[in-house]
Amino acid sequence: TSASKAMATIAGIGAMALVITACGSSTTATTSTPSSSNAAASSSDTASASSSAASGSDTGSASASASGTASASASDSATGSSSAGGGDAALNDDATYCDVIKKNWPDITGKSVGVYAGITSTEGDLLNKSFADFQTCTGATVKYTADKGFEQQVVVQAKSGNPPDIGVVPQPGLLATLVSTGKVAKAPDLVAANVDKYWDKAWKGYGTVNGTFYAAPMRASVKSLVWYSPKMFKAKGYQVPTTWDDMIKLSDTIAATGDKPWCAGIESGTATGWPTTDWLEEVVLRQAGPDVYDQWIKHDVKFADAPIAKALATVGTVLKNDKYVNGGIGDVSSIAKTAFAEGGLPIQSGKCYMHAQASFYAANWKNNPDISENGDIYAFYEPTMGDAFGKPVEVGGEFVTAFNNRPEVQAFQYFMTTSHWANEQAKISPQISANKGLRIENVKSPINQLSVKILQDPKSVSRFDASDLRPAAVGSGAEWQQLTAWITGQDDKTTLSSIDAAWPAS
Repeated sequence: TSASKAMATIAGIGAMALVITACGSSTTATTSTPSSSNAAASSSDTASASSSAASGSDTGSASASASGTASASASDSATGSSSAGGGDAALNDDATYCDVIKKNWPDITGKSVGVYAGITSTEGDLLNKSFADFQTCTGATVKYTADKGFEQQVVVQAKSGNPPDIGVVPQPGLLATLVSTGKVAKAPDLVAANVDKYWDKAWKGYGTVNGTFYAAPMRASVKSLVWYSPKMFKAKGYQVPTTWDDMIKLSDTIAATGDKPWCAGIESGTATGWPTTDWLEEVVLRQAGPDVYDQWIKHDVKFADAPIAKALATVGTVLKNDKYVNGGIGDVSSIAKTAFAEGGLPIQSGKCYMHAQASFYAANWKNNPDISENGDIYAFYEPTMGDAFGKPVEVGGEFVTAFNNRPEVQAFQYFMTTSHWANEQAKISPQISANKGLRIENVKSPINQLSVKILQDPKSVSRFDASDLRPAAVGSGAEWQQLTAWITGQDDKTTLSSIDAAWPAS
C-alpha cells in the first residue's frame, strides 16, 4: 500500500529517538479519533474501530513567513498569570496571538480556510467551535468537513491534485504517505518556531519527514493508564500500585481471594487485536526502554529478538493468566471475543479490578459514573519497572497539515500552535494537547487532568504508538491478527516470527 511504501520515510523522523522530557514543567485522543488504528474509539464514536484524520484543499510548496522565526518568539512572550494547576505560566499568548497573526498575515478578511478531518459527531462540532477566535481575529472563515473515511480519501485527493487546505492527520505514517504525493506544504517558520516553543522536540519530529518539518501537533491522548474503581479499592483496602512489581503483587492478592483482578477485550471488527499491541508497546517501553522501542519501530530490532520476546512473555503473565483474567466475562479466550469498548465494564459491577486502556476509554463507561480520584471510576499511571527509563508514556495525537501556502492557511496553522487555542479548546472539549502552555484548570475532566499531569511530569519519556509508525501490513495487519491468535492459544515464537515475516521488503 502507499502507506507501507511511505513508511520508508519514517526513518528520517528523528523524533522516534527523542525523549519528551515533559510538557509543563519542562510535555493522549486518538483523542478524537484517537490517532491510529489503535485509537479505535473517539469520545463521540466509541464503537468505531478505525481511526480517522483530516485534511484541507489546494496544493503548493510553502514559503516561510516573511517575518521569520524571530517575531514568533518576540511577540509571543507571555503575559498571563501563573497557574497553580500546571502548564508553563510563561507560555501564555492570550494577549499576543492575534497581533502576531495580523502582523504576519494581514489582509485575510473574507478569505476561507477548508479544514478536513475524520473527527465527527459532537467531538467534531466542538473542534469546529474551537476555531471561533481565529475567525474573530482575522475575519477569515473556517469551513470544517468531517469524514470517517478521511484517511483513505485525503490520499486520493492529494494524488488527484485536489487536496483540502488543512488536514488533521492522526498518524505520522499517513503524513509520510501524503508528503510522498508532493502536495504537502512545508510549515512556515513561525509555525516551526511556535512548535519549538510549546512542545518538546519529539512532537516536532513526528511532524517531520525526511528532515523537513510539515505538520504541527494538535491534540494528544495518553495510553499509559490502568482504570479501576477508587471506591472498590477503598472498600477492599487495596492501594494504587506505584511500581510494576506492586501491581503484580496486588493482582496476586486479588486472585487469592478468588476474584479476577483484570478484565480485557480486543474485539474491534476488522481492527480486532489492536488493544494487545498497546499492551506489548507499554511493556517494551518499560522493560527494554525507549532506545530499543525506537529500533523496534524501524525493524532494526525484530519482533522475534530477545527484548520483544521477553516483553510479550511479560504481557502473557497477565493477559494469558487464568488466575488474572477475564473478570466478569470468561476465560482467557474470551478476551478475543469481547468488544474493546466493553472490556473494562465488569469493574462497574465489582467483578474486575483493573483494565489497561487509554484516556479516551472514559467515553465507554455506563450510566454516567463519577469518574474522579475518589469516585466510581478513575485511572492510575501504568507503573514503571524501574528507574532506568524515567516514566515511559505511550501517546497518540494529531497533526495540522497544510496543502498550500496561502496566507490565510498559514495563519490558521499558526493559530493552532498557540497556547491560546490549546486552552480554549480544552475549556469546551473533552480533549487535551501536549502544548506546554496548557493550564490544568482549563481541562474539563479529572481523567484529562491526570493525563496532562502525566505529560507534564519532568520524568515523562513519551513515545508515539509504535503500530501507527509501522507499515500498514504490519501495524494494522499482522500485529492485530497474530496477537489475536496469540490470545486464543498460539505460542509466542510463532506469533512474533509471523509478524516479522509480514514486514515489507522495501
